[in-house]
This record gives sequence, structure tokens and C-alpha cells, in this order.
Amino acid sequence: MKLWGRAAADAPTAGDLIAALPAAVLLVDPAGRIAQVNAAAEALLNTSEGHLIGQVRGDVLAMPSRFEAENDAPYVAYDTDVSIRKGVVLRADMSVSPLADHPGWRLILLHSGMAAQRMGQVRGRGGTRATVSMAAMLAHEIKNPLSGIRGAAQLLEGQVNDDTGKRMTLLIRNEVDRIAALIDQMQGFTDTRALESKPENIYAILDHVRELAGKGFAQGVDMRDAFDPSLPPVLVHRDGLIQVLINLLKNAAEAIDKKDGYIMIATAYRHGVSVSLEGGTQRLVLPIEVCVIDNGPGPPKDVVESLFEPFVSSKSTGRGLGLALADKLMRDMGGMIQFAREGTPERTVFRLLMPRAGGR
Repeated sequence: MKLWGRAAADAPTAGDLIAALPAAVLLVDPAGRIAQVNAAAEALLNTSEGHLIGQVRGDVLAMPSRFEAENDAPYVAYDTDVSIRKGVVLRADMSVSPLADHPGWRLILLHSGMAAQRMGQVRGRGGTRATVSMAAMLAHEIKNPLSGIRGAAQLLEGQVNDDTGKRMTLLIRNEVDRIAALIDQMQGFTDTRALESKPENIYAILDHVRELAGKGFAQGVDMRDAFDPSLPPVLVHRDGLIQVLINLLKNAAEAIDKKDGYIMIATAYRHGVSVSLEGGTQRLVLPIEVCVIDNGPGPPKDVVESLFEPFVSSKSTGRGLGLALADKLMRDMGGMIQFAREGTPERTVFRLLMPRAGGR
């Protein structure tokens, strides 16, 4: 079976496009032997196509422990250890896709370049602990005097009679409230307790956040949905997930052009999707997917790699806490969040991956 090779016409075939992909692609036949590879796979395995074709896949590429060789269902694993020939262990994203109308044939794709866009990979590092400690210290040291300043402004407001004085005291109170709200956001990073998750109906949560958005910051915005109607209950902390979704919808509403922009909420069940837990000794199955998609321009390329770090923002008035807090909340619920630019034309996609209630 030959999937790629140049067609008679000058136009590139689907095979030409696969051959040019920067991700490694291997075609495996029903007997488990490698039938085709692209240039990226040759580079990754440090072996020529001629030497790879015909070899048993297991002799070249050892699949993760959760992979079931006899199962024809799609398989996806993020941030997993993949052993390649000569004892080399690669940290990569992997997907295995069965080919429709070709029983037993599979397409294996390996990509090791998505770590910068993956959430939840910095938990436990010194930088994160320092950020948490700093947020806790600032919240404690700043919030107490702020209460005193606001109280003094209220007392002063009752003693001034002219409009200028009242405007100034109102300005003081408003600014104190703004700073207090910022401190409240920072305090979200200081709580290291795991959120208590329980089974929830994902559709009820999505209907709730969509109604909130439509009556507030996303009023008049073209809101669309693409739902898988058969999703099982999801294991989440309801209020935490609502906060994450509201934040993502608000970002999307601010990013799009109201004239022709739109926001889409999509759901899907991803069989076999799992992520490595801290230390890499266990994997967590995360089959429930919720995507918040918009057709805005997306964040500048220079902030993408640090998009989910505290105090990093692509907005001139942004504080850079919303996405970082969304990452923390998703990790606290046992899930994860990802960012990508996908499609033609490109769209911004924030993907939430969560465990289902009751296991797999």
C-alpha cells in the first residue's frame, strides 16, 4: 500500500503534504511492519527510509504501556515517553489513527515540539513555588492597608460638600477596589489544595456559561456550538470549570472583530487521550474535550511560549493572570488546558481535556 508518491499532475497530492510534514509519520501494515515513512520520521529515528521499510514496528518504535496493539480504536497520548531504536527515549505527543476502508493499517504520528503550548508541565518547579510565595506575601501585605485607605475615603466623602471633593474620594475608592480585585486574583495562586471534583453534566455547565456571556461581555457576539450529544458526565469542580470557561470566552470576545467574528464551543470524546502525571510514572486518561474557538488573530508569536505564565499578557491593559489561573484550576481538577492555532484559515483554539466520571 502506497499512500504518498507524486501524482501525474503538478498539483501536490495528499501524500506529498504528509511527506512534507514536520511531524514524524509512519505507516504500519496489518502485519505490524513499517510500510512508509516521511522525511521527519527518518530524521527522528536517524535511519533511512530504505532501512525502515519492512521492519517490525516494535523493533523500531516501542509504544507506551497503555497502547493496545490489537485495538483498532484511535489512540492519543500527550507528553509521553516513546522508546526508539538504540535505547533512546523521546518525550513526545503521539497519535495512532486507523485508516478507513483499510482494515489493520495504521498511521502513527509523533510530534515533540508542542511542549511550549502545553499546560501543567511546570508544577512543582522552583519558579512556580517562588511565584506562589510572592503572591501570598503581596496579598497579605497590601490588602490590609487597602482596607484602611478605602475606609478613610468613605469617611472623608461624608465630610466634603463640593463636587470636586466627592469625585476625588470616589476615585480613591474605585482605585482601591480595582487593586483589591487584582490581589484577589493573585490569591488564587496561593491555594494549593486540590479542588473537590464530582460528576457533572457538561452540557448544563456550557449552557450556563453561554447564557452568562451572552447577557454580559459577549452580548451581540455570534456564538456557535458543535456538540457531541452523547458525552458522559465529566469529573470536575463545577465552579472552577465555570471560571475557566468564562475567562476563555471573555478573551475570545475581546479578540474577535464584532462585525464578522464568532466564538464556537465544541465538545468531543477522545478515545485513548492521556497525559503523563508528574514524575512520568503514571498516566491520567482525559477523554472529555471542550474547545473554545474564535476566528480572531490570536496572540503575538512572541508571547505564545509563555502564554500561561503569570503576568504575561498580549493585551495592553491585561494583567496576565487569567490564563495562568485557568491553567492552575484545570490542573487542580486533574485536567489540562492547551493552546493552538488550527485550521485554514487559522483559528485560536483553547482545548480543555478532563476525566470522565466513573473512570474510562
